[in-house]
Amino acid sequence: MKLSIIVPVYNEAESLELLFGEIEKSVKGLKIPWELIMVDDGSKDESLGKINKIVEDNPDKTSAVVLRRNFGQTAAIAAGIDHAKGDVIVLLDADLQNDPADIPALVEKIKEGYDVVSGWRFNRKDNFITRTLPSRIANWLISRVTGVSLHDYGCTLKAYRREVITGFRLYGEMHRFIPVYANSVGARITEVKVHHHPRKFGKAKYGLERTLKVVLDLFTVKFLTSFANKPIYLFGGTGMGLISFSFLTLLFLVIRRFTTATRVSPFASPLFPIAVMIAIMGFQSILMGLIAELLVRTYHESQNKPVYTIREIIRAK
Repeated sequence: MKLSIIVPVYNEAESLELLFGEIEKSVKGLKIPWELIMVDDGSKDESLGKINKIVEDNPDKTSAVVLRRNFGQTAAIAAGIDHAKGDVIVLLDADLQNDPADIPALVEKIKEGYDVVSGWRFNRKDNFITRTLPSRIANWLISRVTGVSLHDYGCTLKAYRREVITGFRLYGEMHRFIPVYANSVGARITEVKVHHHPRKFGKAKYGLERTLKVVLDLFTVKFLTSFANKPIYLFGGTGMGLISFSFLTLLFLVIRRFTTATRVSPFASPLFPIAVMIAIMGFQSILMGLIAELLVRTYHESQNKPVYTIREIIRAK
């Protein structure tokens, strides 16, 4: 087993040397090969200079990926994963709020057979109103929508087997949803309580606006994990629902025509054009589902994408 530790960096110059020392001390007892990949995400302070010094002083253990501008945490993590060589990948924030001393506990869970080990900041040291409360709401919502129940999706400190985080691309704020993607290919997921420290240097890079982005990304994740292979279930189901509602509305208008004293014509009611429009929308939704089915078939067949994943193959010796 080889361990790759990926640290996205954005304006964290004061933390980096301390962070490297803590990481080195933490993984020394694991007695496995390891590497540290620092990804500079367009920092405007002295972070890049600090990264260069760490790499120069420790060329056998460290490397760096320097992005041309600030692409965001998800893109920085994706760049680190693409350049990592380890069988196990650990993600870690650069601000020293995650504790590198927790890395061995995550790796031990991987050795027990889990594919994803998620850190849970049980005693979080952030502002409750602007950080902790929105995070708890988002964690509850993500768990309910995706069916993957975790207490702390927002904790960067997580460990993954490489094979469960390849095959999909990360963008937006999607890095927090990696456990959901991994679950879709049958990954075994668990949580470990980890330490969380108050920020020592600099200031937080994200606020309440990030919660809205997470909620919007959740729609994408739910679609990709539940309906990417069979979009007709979503579009067709929606279409059938709209057509059924339209039919019931028209049936109501017909029954009212013959059972009330006023005998109002169905065509005179404003509900009639509404029902017709809803029926048309239903047919359009079904057609969109069929088109999406063609696109999915093209995607899988033209690129020879498998529709299953294999954990292992067992043969008699």
